[in-house]
Amino acid sequence: MLTIVGQHSEPFCDGLSRRSFLRIGGLALGGAGLPQILAADAAAGRAPKPLNHKAVIMIYLPGGPPHQDMWDLKPDAPSEYRGEFSPIKTKVPGIEICEEFPRIAKMADKFTFIRSMVGAEGPHDAVMCLTGHAGRKGAPPGGWPSIGAVLSHLEGRADASCPPFVGLSPKCGHDEWGDPGAAGFLGPANAAFTPFRGGGQADIVLSNVSLERLDDRRGLLGSFDRFRGDMDLSGMMDGLDTFNQQAFGVLTSSALADALDLSKEDPKTVERYGKGTEKLQADGCWKRLDQFLMARRLVEAGVRCVTLGFSRWDWHGGNFSRGREDFPLLDQGLSALVQDLHDRGLDRDVSVVVWGEFGRTPLINKTAGRDHWPRVSCALLAGGGMNHGQVIGATDRLGGEATERPVEFQEVFSTLYHSLGIDARNTTVEDLTGRPTYLVDSQYAPMRELVG
Repeated sequence: MLTIVGQHSEPFCDGLSRRSFLRIGGLALGGAGLPQILAADAAAGRAPKPLNHKAVIMIYLPGGPPHQDMWDLKPDAPSEYRGEFSPIKTKVPGIEICEEFPRIAKMADKFTFIRSMVGAEGPHDAVMCLTGHAGRKGAPPGGWPSIGAVLSHLEGRADASCPPFVGLSPKCGHDEWGDPGAAGFLGPANAAFTPFRGGGQADIVLSNVSLERLDDRRGLLGSFDRFRGDMDLSGMMDGLDTFNQQAFGVLTSSALADALDLSKEDPKTVERYGKGTEKLQADGCWKRLDQFLMARRLVEAGVRCVTLGFSRWDWHGGNFSRGREDFPLLDQGLSALVQDLHDRGLDRDVSVVVWGEFGRTPLINKTAGRDHWPRVSCALLAGGGMNHGQVIGATDRLGGEATERPVEFQEVFSTLYHSLGIDARNTTVEDLTGRPTYLVDSQYAPMRELVG
């Protein structure tokens, strides 16, 4: 469907008129679809780049996963601290992880387990995991941009038919847990395309319209001229024509839709990843395993950053029963993704990071749960041409404090940017005042253990 909506005069919250906005396949260039389409390019007129590009897949575990039950078990701690899981040996001598992750254990040489993440703020959101920066204080006007927005701004599209930044999470009851990563002060031109947060996936497929018919209707774009006076002075006018061209190009290409269409994948590969479930976990995310496969297909199609959320990890009660449900699923999806990247020769070009907003309390509470613990947490890294098969950092005998090699979030981001070919300490982007802003603070070099 290709229509021009007329006569509707209800205003947006910013005062723009709803009338006469172009809709292609149900996507409004002026409604909720605009940030996704703007993400198809970071700057007007930038030429598309070759498909040979670097990318990052960020897997967010919303709610705060229990580090001492996953990668940092404490089998010698008192029972009220150590929990119900036992450690198992991995492919790397001396590294042990939870028994519920046998697949990852067998390929531990392809992972780095960080046991000493510090500096978490404490709120239930993904800000630090997506930007590396604290979101509650000291943020510049507009907010910090996520790594996907930065890649969109600095690198643009790697392929003309794909946006550089895609977020696969759905809308969640606590929607900070479905955050794909904000554009922040880099503006809506660098926002994520979000196919599962409001009909976006349907929007990228034209319904019952031939290319010939669509081409005949290019002239309808001229109808925008009649309501230019309705636009404010936010800068949208300067880029309107360019954004329309980008939208037209993305929507008439099959590349993005194909990347999300798993029927085009080898059935054996689909089976290896598994499907999981689309059911949202209370106010959290879903347990879809096929989104791990979508992420791989998207980076192959030309996307530079894919973010996704998995399940809900705020386990104040039933920590161990829920771990027995979720750990094997994460084990399957994550191991399939990392092995797939290696099998396809993408392990040097695609970085994978897995983490949540904070850790959990060493002491198990009265409902067999663990509570919030920002003082230390964990992360898992793979790919990116980094040195893997190692543990970085350590915690005390109860898993409550980092005792060796505390790692800050910005250190991980500096390392990810390095793997993407960007010197984060010497690269700047302009904030809303035009002031050059570094991607990470100068003291945060790429982690020597990973890139040295």
